[in-house]
Amino acid sequence: MDGFDLFRHTIHYVFHLVLPLAFAKAFWKDNWRTAWFIMLATMLIDLDHLLADPIYDPNRCSIGFHPLHTIWAALAYCTLMAVPSWRWRAVSVGCLWHLCTDCLDCVFCALNNTK
Repeated sequence: MDGFDLFRHTIHYVFHLVLPLAFAKAFWKDNWRTAWFIMLATMLIDLDHLLADPIYDPNRCSIGFHPLHTIWAALAYCTLMAVPSWRWRAVSVGCLWHLCTDCLDCVFCALNNTK
């Protein structure tokens, strides 16, 4: 693993694990622990990777490839914002942030493949 891959993976996992904590504290001050847990639980959308062959490919872009990482899934996650419950909004933010993080990883992967 070269320096760029280490940077890419560090950013990816910090964005998946730590930044939801910042979102939880910013948006749901009174319930930040629960909101953070909910947003971490949204990483379960990665279970759709089990449908792929191979299951893990470090150079594959998740966005548009896996069913829960498509524009249609993103639209469904956006509609959750309309539900009048902070918990469902935390699910929405968690899923959408997950897609943003994976999209950034796709950009990094493309940059790395142009070397």
